[in-house]
Amino acid sequence: MKTLFKSVAAVTLMLGAASIQPAMAQSSGTVVQGLAIANLEAVIVNTSAYKVAEQQRPVTYKPQIDQAEARRVQLQAQLKPLVDKFTADRQAASPNQQALAQQAGTIQQLQTKGQQELQTILQPVALSSAFVSEQIEGMLDQAIKAAMAKKKVSLLLRNETVLAMNSNAYNLNQDILNELNKLLPAAQLVPPQGWEPRQVREAKAAQAGASGQQAASTSTQPQGR
Repeated sequence: MKTLFKSVAAVTLMLGAASIQPAMAQSSGTVVQGLAIANLEAVIVNTSAYKVAEQQRPVTYKPQIDQAEARRVQLQAQLKPLVDKFTADRQAASPNQQALAQQAGTIQQLQTKGQQELQTILQPVALSSAFVSEQIEGMLDQAIKAAMAKKKVSLLLRNETVLAMNSNAYNLNQDILNELNKLLPAAQLVPPQGWEPRQVREAKAAQAGASGQQAASTSTQPQGR
């Protein structure tokens, strides 16, 4: 049952941000000028805007978080006797497989419904997280270009594209972070009414485009006599 509610912890965004290492610590060895690497995900979660939002969100959305926690406890209390009975019946000398299947189905339905309920309650929290991230990401390209210009970097690679390196001199994380903090010291925590995450907007736009093309294609087809 515990695994069912992992999404709640994820949505409430209580996890701490990953630490970021000093960007340009020098070490011995040959350094290729104009080349740098960066972990953009780590940079984003270490910005002042992101960290302040993480501190404010549990306070701003406390009613939703408390409601979700109370509902989670209720669901666990509702599921526990059903799971206990299922476990006991399954361990019987001659378990009734049909009855076990029915019990398992009931438990699964309650779990799925409960998860949907919790996600609905916590939707404002999830939207707030996405809204803050989009604001930071919107400044990322500008921050990267500014950091590269200051460090005279002509080629920036993601960490995951680099097999190995023997120096931290290529790390541009801190430089990008500094630029982001200047560009966006704080983010707006609560999205406007009706705001949707980029993925949702893009999916709707793609669907609308496909529908428009289909309608145009239909309208140009010759009509039967």
